[in-house]
Amino acid sequence: MRGLDEAKVSEVIVRSYMNAFLDALSIDVAVIGAGPSGMTAAYYLAKRGVKTAIFERHIHVGGGMPGGGMMFPRIVIEEDAREITEEFEIHIEDFGDGYLVADAVEAVAMLCAKCLKSGARIFNMISVEDVVFRDGRICGVVLNWSAAERAKIHVDPLVVRSDVVIDATGHDAEICRIVERKISASLRTDTGGVIGERSMWAEMGEKALIENTREIFPGLVVAGMAANAVAGSPRMGAVFGGMFLSGKKAAEIAYDIVTRR
Repeated sequence: MRGLDEAKVSEVIVRSYMNAFLDALSIDVAVIGAGPSGMTAAYYLAKRGVKTAIFERHIHVGGGMPGGGMMFPRIVIEEDAREITEEFEIHIEDFGDGYLVADAVEAVAMLCAKCLKSGARIFNMISVEDVVFRDGRICGVVLNWSAAERAKIHVDPLVVRSDVVIDATGHDAEICRIVERKISASLRTDTGGVIGERSMWAEMGEKALIENTREIFPGLVVAGMAANAVAGSPRMGAVFGGMFLSGKKAAEIAYDIVTRR
């Protein structure tokens, strides 16, 4: 094996990452959160030629999906989402009566691989601390290193501009809460704000999720568990069919917005 120069190793890592990051400073869609709905949305957008990047605060992708139900790494997917799981080549077991089961780790791996192969980029270990607001709409996100956030070090952020932002941050609905708090904006909910998720009711939560996936504020689309949290709908536990369907719907909404601008 040819000798390695440690400084050269550092150089190529920095150059490669900086090239990707510079290219992502102006994009069509910024997806916040690399969970199932976020990666699904990014996949369908990039597949249609939309310049898309995901920003994920954790070192890993997949959101809460890898843990399955109470650390049994299996997830349930309804028949309605079978076509999407097949597109992602996720192996499923059919337990009858509409209950499909997938290995949670495999599902995350296949989602991530397909998402990246479609042309979307994933930037992990980056948090969103604010949004860019112009002319009554969201048009970008304000980023910082997750490590700086956790260490509570004051470091000024950097900005990525985008035509659309998708809040796929899960239960916390972080981007919608930022908009509610810092812009004093009225979201498209019954109260005008983030209502907060309700207790477990898997069937109702799954049904509500697709309806709740929408442009919640000009330039801001909400997807996945964040959509139910914003609208005040129930949580679903380790049932993920709705997450895939929500991600696909969010991509369709974002695509329509991008192509209209």
